[in-house]
Amino acid sequence: MSAHTRRRRWALTLAAVLSGTVALAPDVAVAAPPPGIVVENGATQPVFSLAEAVRETVHVRSDMDSDADGLPDTITAQVIRPQETTSGLTVASIVKASPYWTVQSTAARRGTVTDPITDPATHWSGWLDEYFVPRGYAVLEVEIAGTGTSEGCLSVGGAEDARSVAAVIDWLNGRRTATYGDGSPATATWSTGSVGMYGVSYDGTLATQVAETGIDGLRTIVPVGAISSWYDYTRAQGIGYRSWSTRYMQGFTSRWGNSASQLDCAARYQGIGDGETQAGWDHGPFFVARDYRDAVDRVTASVFLVHGQQDDNVKTTQWGRYWDQLSAHAVPRRVYLHDGAHVDPFSNEPRDPVGRWMDHWLYGIDNGVMDEPQATVARPDGTRVTEATWPPTTTTQTSLHLGPAGNGGAGSLTGAPVTGSQQFTSSDTVAEATMVASPGTAQSYRLAYLGPTLSSAHRLSGAARVEVTFTPATASTPLTALLVHYTGGSSTRVVARGSLDAKNRTSLTTATPLTPGQQHTGTILLEPKDYVFPAGSQIGLILTGNLDAFVHPDDQAGQVTVALGASRAVLPLTVAPAPACTAPAWQPTSIYQTGDVVSHGGHRWRAQWWTQNQEPGTTGQWGVWVDLGLC
Repeated sequence: MSAHTRRRRWALTLAAVLSGTVALAPDVAVAAPPPGIVVENGATQPVFSLAEAVRETVHVRSDMDSDADGLPDTITAQVIRPQETTSGLTVASIVKASPYWTVQSTAARRGTVTDPITDPATHWSGWLDEYFVPRGYAVLEVEIAGTGTSEGCLSVGGAEDARSVAAVIDWLNGRRTATYGDGSPATATWSTGSVGMYGVSYDGTLATQVAETGIDGLRTIVPVGAISSWYDYTRAQGIGYRSWSTRYMQGFTSRWGNSASQLDCAARYQGIGDGETQAGWDHGPFFVARDYRDAVDRVTASVFLVHGQQDDNVKTTQWGRYWDQLSAHAVPRRVYLHDGAHVDPFSNEPRDPVGRWMDHWLYGIDNGVMDEPQATVARPDGTRVTEATWPPTTTTQTSLHLGPAGNGGAGSLTGAPVTGSQQFTSSDTVAEATMVASPGTAQSYRLAYLGPTLSSAHRLSGAARVEVTFTPATASTPLTALLVHYTGGSSTRVVARGSLDAKNRTSLTTATPLTPGQQHTGTILLEPKDYVFPAGSQIGLILTGNLDAFVHPDDQAGQVTVALGASRAVLPLTVAPAPACTAPAWQPTSIYQTGDVVSHGGHRWRAQWWTQNQEPGTTGQWGVWVDLGLC
């Protein structure tokens, strides 16, 4: 039995075990739903009135004094719970914690913040209360320290963020005290102690952070577009994303910290900025404290990850690397990958997947969610696929070696290494759309490589990497790779991106300058994706240095020579079987008349006139053979 399973079994209440209301199942950590909760077809039913629900504000006494005023910080939570909880009904709780309740911020007043994820106008602007309260849950919206009306200092991913939420979970479990606004005691006698957390962006990040503490009572989390490492949020491998400055986090405190914290926490906020600046683009203690993947062995909650594959704010690196750790530690998990950007897909989609997940983990309802496929992936065309495990067991690490240029332009992606080298000279002014355009045309600022036209679909499931052996002309340069879907020579989609500061080729914590003229090797890690390159398309790879709007430019970057034979892309691919060609195979000795159709090279071909010994695919646009496409 794993340590994780032992901890979850230990977390079952002794009373529930002794009373026989719950079995020691490996994936259920709570007793059956309390009396009054209506369950049909494995799901709680909306039988309670939202209009008549109890609405209250409580101030929970935490275990910290982050603003150093000599008193424990109080954390504000807005609560909605069924009216029946005043007469004996006990319910589980859904917690959404956030820093974004300080709507009086300068940015909000000036109208410069418009993203509804990061600037909710008021409490209860989402869907959680409308969905869960009628089904017999309490919903709490928690203002973390230094935001809203909570006391203390905002820490932007630091320990105080998690301790703010932990105080409320402790209160729901009878381990902390709270008061109402008039100072009278507020007790959560209506709480079963079972808590789930849901949140998008920073709100989901808080769920991930709190889960790493292993706090008793937190049974499950649903992080949507959430951060699992603040280093990976603001930085690639040793180089900053263009969107963020080296004092981004201090800027966040001035934007979202409440007025009291701006005065009482000024020195702490300055310290956050100093810590980030001193780290530079490297990884160090400041970011180690803001990494929620390094102690997944402490996680006792189940995890339902949700992420958009086109999220360029919280990049897919966040869920992918977290998923790897959850898998390694056998944490009960599920993932839903949608094809959107930084959004909550359940704002517009049915909420039942989340509801059934919460029903199972908070009320112990045996509804089969843990027997269902582990992963759901929404494709660009709106179709969905499910997988028993992710990545699919059919995924293999496929090496595509960099080949020499053909026709004076694009290089090739081949199955075997070749000799030779190619050069590019970094530019910090070329936009991505220009960088990936016309791969068959040589450009000084990039190297382009194209695979053959695919005869069958190739599915990417995971994080690709590009291993580059290179000789720089300068002591510093980024290495940036773009994995591109090409159709007919034109870019259909940039599938995944990655960038490496070559000075961090051996360590993210310590940069080592390059030696100009000397050969080095580095590995560029790309964002994990689940994407299908359809039959008839081409897999493309762009190599460059600086990339405008993606990473901060390196002014030293110059010419880079890439050794083809020692460089390759490694892609986690599943290759669909090629469709069978039913037309007779072309034979060089056979005579073909006008209209005859043959198969050759995975395509069907039609003869336009009499021919013999003219190979399909070699006769050109105006030749005897017309390409009828893949077969």
